[in-house]
Amino acid sequence: MRNNKGKHTYKYDCRKSFKINDMQSAVNSGIIYKATLVASVGGLLFGYDTAVISGAIGFMRSFYQLSDIMTGWVASCALLGCIAGAMYSGKLSDRAGRKNVLMLSAVLFTISSIGTAMAPNLWFFVLFRIIGGMGIGIASMLSPMYISEMAPASVRGRLISVFQLGIVTGILVIYFVNAYIAGIHNEAWNISTGWRWMFGSGIIPSVIFILLLLTVPESPRWLASQKKQSEALVILSQINGSTAAQQELDSINESLKDEVPFSLASLKGSKLKKALITGILLAVFSQFTGINAIMYYAPEIFKSTGTGTDSAFIQTVLVGVINVAFTLIAIKYVDSWGRKKLLLSGISGMTICLCIIGLAFYTQQQGYLVLIAILGYIAFFAMSLGPLTFVVIAEIFPTKSRATAMSITTFFLWLAVFLVSQTFPILIGSIGSAYTFWLYTLISILAFLFIRKCIPETKGKTLEEIEASWTKE
Repeated sequence: MRNNKGKHTYKYDCRKSFKINDMQSAVNSGIIYKATLVASVGGLLFGYDTAVISGAIGFMRSFYQLSDIMTGWVASCALLGCIAGAMYSGKLSDRAGRKNVLMLSAVLFTISSIGTAMAPNLWFFVLFRIIGGMGIGIASMLSPMYISEMAPASVRGRLISVFQLGIVTGILVIYFVNAYIAGIHNEAWNISTGWRWMFGSGIIPSVIFILLLLTVPESPRWLASQKKQSEALVILSQINGSTAAQQELDSINESLKDEVPFSLASLKGSKLKKALITGILLAVFSQFTGINAIMYYAPEIFKSTGTGTDSAFIQTVLVGVINVAFTLIAIKYVDSWGRKKLLLSGISGMTICLCIIGLAFYTQQQGYLVLIAILGYIAFFAMSLGPLTFVVIAEIFPTKSRATAMSITTFFLWLAVFLVSQTFPILIGSIGSAYTFWLYTLISILAFLFIRKCIPETKGKTLEEIEASWTKE
């Protein structure tokens, strides 16, 4: 009887302990996932704002009578703002905090959406697109960094990849919005007015982003770097529990103790130099393989295959669906397969698809062959370079240098995007579609070799362990 009573008490305590731990785990997960999802709305706006031009550029070309060069300029002018936003957001976030600068990006998105919809002429339109680009540049650097500084090592790759899911979801949403607006009236209305509604629709997600940012905490690693130990400990306790939080804070402080603020002088003889070069090259390769050429000009590419305007919009929406689906695959496997394996698998598939796209244009076997090859390319990019570029560059830099180093890396990413979007229509007009896509094929081969040789595997490591691995090399 006493033994039974003892057994009964033992079982009761175990169940009670299990429920408490289970509840604590749910609370911790809820905080992490909420912060990740809110930061990823910055990714949604990134995708929304960059892809809105794909549905509007054809109508704007007719409205403003744009040449090939001016079409490239209008399509890519926002990238000047992206470059500027990425360049200055690192230092700004070190001073003002990750959350406050993300709030600034949301405000810039809102201003841009209103301004581009109401622009009285092309130059005002360009000005407001550049303002929106600054918001994109900030979000593209800061959202994945914020997530990386909040997330536990075991799920960090998965959570940073959610930022890319936000990007492709934004692209998909604006494709539906563009298709809906384009179908309201005839083409003459789209040329005169419809494209303005496409840009103005961005007001809604921009305001939502502002409101959601009010509900999430500041990065605990930034707080620790600012000597705000008690605030950092509170947030880490909410994420990891009080015991693990103190251990993690001690680890963060230990890594901060030996770091010096980032400067060009600090790169001399430093392993940070290798990390920075690795991050820059990965960012550049992610764009020089041609992804944004396809995403910006997808409706025009599909129209050039002999299908009509409506069919081109539908096919572009299909691109968005594939993008989302295969980004989910990356999210599922990035923390089990590892970063490098997914990157190499994806870039191999991208190379094959780019070669097929070029061959299809060369032999004039257009229509569905081009569509299938483009969808395959998007699928392989979405499971590899798309999300994992942001994962890797958010992981490989030390805490004190992370914001500035990521700012530099993201600056080069947007510079690469700008060059691709500027040169793509010129390349198409000069050397033709086939040789343009074969050029991207060659670059993809080089990207594969670079990833195989230079990209470190970071799965399962804390940010402090990754930092230490560079200094040990």
